[in-house]
Formats: sequence, C-alpha cells, structure tokens
Amino acid sequence: MARYRQPHLLLITTDQQRGDCLGCEGHPAVETPYIDQMAENGSRFRHAYTSVPSCTPARAGIITGMDQWNHGRLTMTGNDALDFPATLPGELAAAGYHTRLVGKAHHAPQRALQGFHDTHLDESGRRDKGFISDYHAHFDRAKEGEYGYRDHSIEWNSWMARPSHLPEHLHPSYWTASEAIQSIETRDPTSPLFMWMSFARPHSPYDPPQAYWDMYVDHPDIPAPHLGDWAVPYGKPIADVNAPRTRRSAREIHRGRAGYYGNISFIDHQIGRVLYEYGKRDPEGLANTLILFTSDHGDMMGDHNHWRKTYAYEGSARIPFVVQWPSAWGSDVPRGHVNDEPIELRDIMPTLLDAAGVDIPDSVDGSSLMDLHSDNSDWRDFVQGEHTTCYDHEHGMQYVTDGREKFIWFHHTDQEQFFDLRSDPSESHNLSADPAAADRIDVWRQRLARINEERGDPRGQAGQLVAQPDGALRLSPNYARWRDQAAQRVAHWQGR
Repeated sequence: MARYRQPHLLLITTDQQRGDCLGCEGHPAVETPYIDQMAENGSRFRHAYTSVPSCTPARAGIITGMDQWNHGRLTMTGNDALDFPATLPGELAAAGYHTRLVGKAHHAPQRALQGFHDTHLDESGRRDKGFISDYHAHFDRAKEGEYGYRDHSIEWNSWMARPSHLPEHLHPSYWTASEAIQSIETRDPTSPLFMWMSFARPHSPYDPPQAYWDMYVDHPDIPAPHLGDWAVPYGKPIADVNAPRTRRSAREIHRGRAGYYGNISFIDHQIGRVLYEYGKRDPEGLANTLILFTSDHGDMMGDHNHWRKTYAYEGSARIPFVVQWPSAWGSDVPRGHVNDEPIELRDIMPTLLDAAGVDIPDSVDGSSLMDLHSDNSDWRDFVQGEHTTCYDHEHGMQYVTDGREKFIWFHHTDQEQFFDLRSDPSESHNLSADPAAADRIDVWRQRLARINEERGDPRGQAGQLVAQPDGALRLSPNYARWRDQAAQRVAHWQGR
C-alpha cells in the first residue's frame, strides 16, 4: 500500500451500543446516517466482539491492545492504578502525536493520563474521592435553573426510559462533541493528532433529548425482543428498576428501546457535527484522518428477558465496528467493504499504530486490521471472551465464537450453550443437547480448554474444561504485576 504522511487518528467510541444498532447493519428502526456514511467510505466489520463485555475491562483492551488475561481484568472489578507496559496514547505520544481524550475514560484513578497529553472527562455519576468530571463542572456552571443532572430519576443501569429533562446543549453527548470540536481547534498544529472521542451513551439512562425521543416513541418498526427456548426461567417480572434479568411489559420494552435508539441517533448526529466543524476548519486535515468507530460492549435490551451487559450473547458481546480510511489514501484501501473476519477491541491499538507507521510493542496481543488488505493475511479463526462474575454466581461465563457459531460455558455450574448464528442469529435455540451438534461443540470446548490451560487458568486442565463451583478468578495474576509496578512508580515519585 502506498503511504502518505502520518494520518490524524480519530477513535470514536460509544458506551453499551449493540452491534446490530446501525442503519448500515439493516436495523429496521435505528437511523445512523453519519456512521453509515463512514462505512460506505471504508470498512465495516460484522463479527466484532468485546472480550470482557463491561466498561472498565473492555477499555483496558482498547488502551493496551492486550487480551484480557494479559491486561488482567476478567470481570468488572479492580480499581487500582495500573502501570501497563505500553498504551495506545503513550506509544503515539512518543512518536510525536498530540494525544487527547474527551468523554468517558473509566480508568482508575480517574485523572490518570495513561499516555494522553490531556483529558476532558465525562464519568457519568462518578464523584468519588473528591473527583468531579469536567462535564459535571461545566453543567453546574451552565445550567439555567434549579435542576440537577439526574432529576429525570432514571438510574444508571435501569430498563426505564424517558426524554431528557435537560436542554439539548446540556446533554452529555452534546458536551462530548463540543469538547471534541474545541480539541481539534486547539491542537498542536505542528503534530499529528490522536483524539479519542468517547461518548457515555447510549448506556442507560435511556434519556435522549426530546426530538430524538420523538423519532422513536411511536415508531412502528421497533422490533420486539428475542425470546429463546432456553430463556423461560428468566421470565419472572422483578420490581427492581435495575434488574439485570426481568420480564417487562411490551410497552416498557418499547419505551426502553425508543430511548436507547434515540441516544444512538443523537450521538450519530453529534459525530456529524464534529466532522462538519473539522472539515470547515481543516479540510486537508480531515482528508488525512483515519476514523475508527466502535463501542465497548452492547446491551441486551430485553432480549431473552436480559438487560444490561456482561453476557456472552450477541446483544451484549457483539459491537459495531467501522473504519473510515483517510480519503487521501484514495483507492489503496477498501471502500464500502464488509469484513467477516472475527475481530476484537484489542485490534484497535495495533491498527492505529500500523496506520501511523509506529512500531507495535511486543505486549500487544491484537492484530492490525490493515493486515486484512494483504494477500497473505493469516487472521485468527475465532475470538475468546469471558465475564467471570455476571450479576450472580450462576452466570459467570466464558465464550468462543467466529461469528458463525458460538459456544458458551458457565464455569460455576458447568452448563453449556451452543448456537448456530448462521441459522439462528437471535440465539433463540440452544443446541447444546442436540446430538447433531455434538462434534462441533467438542471442537469449541477443546479450543476453550486449551486457551485456559496454556495461560495457567485452572478452568483448563489436561485438555478439559474444569468447573469452578466455589468461584473463578476475577483478576488474572497479571493484574497484580501492573498494580505493583504502578505503586513502585508512585513511591519513587514521592521519594519513599
């Protein structure tokens, strides 16, 4: 491939957006014209997954390029400062990039730069240990009445939905786009830019501005949730407004989806706003910008009576993934191409480093998506993921998939699920007891056992999966390495 000067790099992430919730994915209701335009100008990956489908561990994969065993987070736990061997912004900064983050980081501690030159944070409701995010500081200054950010009463993981009570310009999605525009305006003009624009929605609360609520609340094509033959035990209505598994009424589910889709379309329009302002100020810069759009994980949205994330199912683990290659690269890269290879969030770091002509550190486990353009590409056959705790003891799991089949193992109970995603993309029919699927299941079972055994995980022994009824690892041993290195660095800095 012919190479041009180093491109600017724009990484755009949403929080908790399902892989099917794009217009270009053929969704019957969701409108995402700007992301669809990016897909038409680049590549869309329809078998993209997150290896640990919750916020902090997924973002560890993005920022380090490591698989979950190596970055250490196997579930949503651990709040220590970590000193990773290499980070995406750190490597780019060392290569001369001006590195900035706007929006949600969800690292610990909150103000840790992780290699960025500066951050402008929206951390939702997190105000621990005196931390107030930049968005909340802005909100408190700019609000025009005696109201609070959360006065709509919807909680952070609720299935409830309603239009935002805030003026549109005070919504966090609008703020994130505004900060991104300002970051483009104030960047170092002598250096290439890497910016991570990280939206904290469509993660609940499902609270789009009124205009975006109105787009969907009466929409006739909002789909009903999938209900698998295996999901009957989760069909009990539970009053908890944050219940991860509960049967809700058709009206409640419709409203939840209307709010969720409204947040997605609002974000899409804010992405369009950023790109318009960028192009108006620096058309040559925009033409030389690689844009990568994805999410950290999905949202079940009532499918199989499940809500939120941490599950292996498509609604939770599959993510949208679009790369718009710089227009300055012309026909040297695909345009409007749809890739079927299984990819994962760990592939972001090597892809962006490769595009920038920066050496990829040995600590990175992911692969550059630019390798898929070569004739001799030797891509992985599948991705492996997990969430070692999942709201309750019963649902801790590991999964393996190539986007065509999926094997899920619940490591506390030793239960299994197997889905043929080609004939059953909604995962409604569990084939784990089907004799016709036994050979295929055994292939996947052995693949997962081998991964566990090779990494020293007790869930894999002598080529077999070994259940852990008393509890599986929440953090891999590598977590302690990065924690201890961070503690040593802080102690050295403090002169202890």
